[in-house]
Amino acid sequence: MTRPKNDNFLRALLREPVDRTPLWLMRQAGRYLPEYNETRRRAGNFLALCKNPGYACEVTLQPLARYDLDAAILFSDILTVPDAMGLGLYFADGEGPKFERPLREEWAIRDLTAPDPYDHLRYVLDAVAEIRRALNNSVPLIGFSGSPFTLACYMVEGGGSADFRTVKTMLYDRPDLLHHILQVNAEAVTNYLNAQIESGAQAVQIFDTWGGALSHAAYREFSLEYMQRVIAGLKKTHDGERIPCIVFTKGGGQWLEAIAASGCDAVGLDWTTDIGDARRRVGDRVALQGNFDPMALFASPAAVAAEATRILDNYCGAAGAAGAGNTGHVFNLGHGINQHTPPDNVSVLVETVHGYKNK
Repeated sequence: MTRPKNDNFLRALLREPVDRTPLWLMRQAGRYLPEYNETRRRAGNFLALCKNPGYACEVTLQPLARYDLDAAILFSDILTVPDAMGLGLYFADGEGPKFERPLREEWAIRDLTAPDPYDHLRYVLDAVAEIRRALNNSVPLIGFSGSPFTLACYMVEGGGSADFRTVKTMLYDRPDLLHHILQVNAEAVTNYLNAQIESGAQAVQIFDTWGGALSHAAYREFSLEYMQRVIAGLKKTHDGERIPCIVFTKGGGQWLEAIAASGCDAVGLDWTTDIGDARRRVGDRVALQGNFDPMALFASPAAVAAEATRILDNYCGAAGAAGAGNTGHVFNLGHGINQHTPPDNVSVLVETVHGYKNK
């Protein structure tokens, strides 16, 4: 197996020299693109889009046709895993994802088991294989999953939450039950990501979207510990190539050193963490990914370019001091792109990052 023609993304994750800073965007295939909305309309709804490998491949490739991005990311949803566990995922209009059978009873929690991804999540693996063929070795394909804790939040709450009251009550009152959910989730996520790797994913990202909602001690016990278990169980190579792993905890800047020591290859940063400071804190132990504020894409093109340049200057200035050299940085947003983002401003961002020259 050979690396893609454009392998800057993989090289940056492995802290190898690059000829330009690579760039991809979290949620890069999404509702800000008119072509995505048209495909979703043809599919009928979001779940139908996710569960049809042909449609998933189509929307995965759409942003690459429009922008000069350095990686594709599988189009799917983190909640496919608990759906495969039998919790009954559905999307209510204007309310986001919901589960018909959230985990509230002890018997249901004790009965929870990890699904076989080759059986219950075959449609995702088929999409990975179809996307890899369609990419034709042009850029790498990223696979992903939610973290065990982030999945547990949705599974216990029954959907999104403003305060995570139900899952946090379980955390303090019945930590044994939450630990059981997390153990099952860690097994499920490990198996799922390994199946994506075997199907063609060339890097994987763990989305710990809600880890930052935890207290300092609880984060290490209930989120980081289980991500470490996942990372330890991941395939490190496939077909002779290293498979890098990225961990992204939204709001996780205070645990940066601990995340960097988890065994991952790269740490994703949200916009609240100074990337130069982050580079100095972790040195050359891991690559860093981030961390443009998605809301800055609503500003003028000049302001978009200025903010991207500021981040790049900040990183490169610190990278030399940290001994990392001018590599080890994947430019990205600090969270997913907003659905109302002007597509032309994304072009400005991509052109600014790729045209950047370290002073």
